[in-house]
Amino acid sequence: MKGNILVVDDEQVVLKSCERILTPEGYQVNTAASAKEALGLLDKSQYDLIITDLMMPEMNGLDFMKQVRTKNPDINIVVITGYPSQESIKESLSLRIVDYLPKPFSPILLLDVTNKAVELKKKGVAPEPQAEDYTEETAAKLDEIIKKHKDRPGSLIPVLQESQELVGYLPPVVQRHIAKGLKAPVSEVHGVVSFYSFFTMKPKGKHNIRVCLGTACYVKGAEEIVKKIGDGLGIEVGGITGDKKFSFETVRCLGACGLAPVVVVDKDTHGSINPVKVLDLLKDYEA
Repeated sequence: MKGNILVVDDEQVVLKSCERILTPEGYQVNTAASAKEALGLLDKSQYDLIITDLMMPEMNGLDFMKQVRTKNPDINIVVITGYPSQESIKESLSLRIVDYLPKPFSPILLLDVTNKAVELKKKGVAPEPQAEDYTEETAAKLDEIIKKHKDRPGSLIPVLQESQELVGYLPPVVQRHIAKGLKAPVSEVHGVVSFYSFFTMKPKGKHNIRVCLGTACYVKGAEEIVKKIGDGLGIEVGGITGDKKFSFETVRCLGACGLAPVVVVDKDTHGSINPVKVLDLLKDYEA
């Protein structure tokens, strides 16, 4: 068994969908149609991951997560909702969610988020970067970035943006450096980095490939595109080729549903991609 998962949502179609998608992948899935029912299950069993809706009757997802944290401070939580708001996401991040899924979500996206969340739980901590990623010179430049922004409201995101431009990505050691400089919890920094798709915790290649896994793209063959690119480059999603020419990632939505399926290479958006010919697209970037 890959992991024990509890899915909490007042919509039966969501519960059944999660069970249908995750069970064949080797996960043990329990479902609850309310937060109160879920709290009862938590008293009886241990879970590696909770996937919960935010908008539920009787007890909403935020209040549910607060009670979960009193029972198990370290359990990983993924939020799903069809009605996100800045305030609800901000509060969810403060409760240390590890990821967020907007409704409707595609099967491949649910699997991707679940696999990463369970793997993170099993590892306990993310692997440290290589020494060259974090030198004394880099640390000094990070301090300059932090000093420039730390007294301004909402300083975390601009600090993360400039730090990613400096280092190329945001490994755990950089996140801890930023948290210490801003006097913020490491969990808050990690939550923001995990939530926003433009931040990355992995190094990038000379050319970065992003495949959209939104519902529109999924229906039109995004899963096959992911497989073709992975097999063609010999890397998995989140990986980087040995020559560091290409890195490969998936995203939830690129805001170009009318062009589905969509692949973005660097800043170039390519729409209506034919999965069979997607590798031909990459040849233009190999020179």
